[in-house]
Amino acid sequence: MANNIKSEREILNKLNISSLNPMQKEAAEAISSSENTILLSPTGTGKTLAFLLPLLEELDAELPNVQAMILVPSRELAIQIEQVLREMGTGFKANAVYGGRSSAKDKIELKHAPAILIGTPGRLADHLRRETFSSEDIKTIVLDEFDKSLEIGFKEEMSEIFDLLPNIEKRILTSATQNVEIPRFVGMRDARKINYLTEETPLLKVKTVNSPDRDKLESLIDLLAHIGNKLGIIFCNYKDSIERVSEYLAENNISHGTFHGGMEQQDRERALIKFRNGTHRIIIATDLAARGIDIPELNFIIHYQLPFKEAEFTHRNGRTARMDAKGTAYVLKWEKEELPEFIEESTIQKLKSNPIEKETEWKTLFISGGRKDKISKGDIAGLFFKQGNLNKEELGTIELKQDCSFVSVAASKAKGIIESLDNSRLKKKKVRIRLV
Repeated sequence: MANNIKSEREILNKLNISSLNPMQKEAAEAISSSENTILLSPTGTGKTLAFLLPLLEELDAELPNVQAMILVPSRELAIQIEQVLREMGTGFKANAVYGGRSSAKDKIELKHAPAILIGTPGRLADHLRRETFSSEDIKTIVLDEFDKSLEIGFKEEMSEIFDLLPNIEKRILTSATQNVEIPRFVGMRDARKINYLTEETPLLKVKTVNSPDRDKLESLIDLLAHIGNKLGIIFCNYKDSIERVSEYLAENNISHGTFHGGMEQQDRERALIKFRNGTHRIIIATDLAARGIDIPELNFIIHYQLPFKEAEFTHRNGRTARMDAKGTAYVLKWEKEELPEFIEESTIQKLKSNPIEKETEWKTLFISGGRKDKISKGDIAGLFFKQGNLNKEELGTIELKQDCSFVSVAASKAKGIIESLDNSRLKKKKVRIRLV
């Protein structure tokens, strides 16, 4: 093994993780010792690390070609896994490719082939068709949230990918859903199954709220006042519904973000950044946000529109009450609306009215420099402390991207920081700083 390749202990130290949880330990052992593994575990339990650690053991530091491919249903999940691999500091190159970004940009990055290639099935199939890179050394394939990829219509592309990868020796499938049919083209013979899904989430409460109005908008505001200033997602079925709810919250001066498939990739990414760093406490989203994206532990979720299927209900609810934390799923229904049979009615008769803070205490700033400029989180923190005169309590989360960065700062300091630090130098680069 080459000197720059890190051990598992070094990787965990870099991620500030003292030890793996039981699911991760069992999954890592199963993946290391089996050709085919199915990993079933709830959203937010650490499945990404569970398959990445044994996957790294399979890689040869001397090989110049792609050796492992990870198929994901969404751009966000591709970006997230790429980010985790960078943070792990593995010593192996990893790249993410996905629809919605330039193919030319992909080609530049793939000219020097990564050991691990992550992507959405459509974009990966396209690159394999065009022979952008050699596929002869790809021995391991991961289908992360594979049922979601099938559900949103990637079956044909996934089947094509398997046809174009004749040398696969190890298959890893992950999901947060029980009893999903695995297509024959995957070739999952004698698979070892690790199942951490349970019927019940003991710390999750499901509460029903009746609305006298069919559009439920006023009742939504009343429910948010009942919940108070906590972190959560309002789920809708359609982007048009999200826009309507968003307009109504804006009219009531309630700060929030939105997240759906009709948004530009950059806007989706920035909505998640602002949600992660506390600039927004609330995000209004479709089921795209129900799993497979990196967001913090939530206090609540609201089903503003009822899900069509039980699996959607389960995945939405899985965003709260994770990993021994309590959470509440509120089902907001018109009083004449029938609940589907998979939702048990447990109605709140009277909502409390707590004051809602219209704005959060954090703002997000954009910096026009990132990893490729050799800028680190420490460089940004140093600039904001020394020249921006912030104290530790006034500087929040820093997120580094390849060509830019995002920083949350105390809302009261944002304007002053921009005035004093815009056009400052970070490393050798003059950077622009502005409000997101």
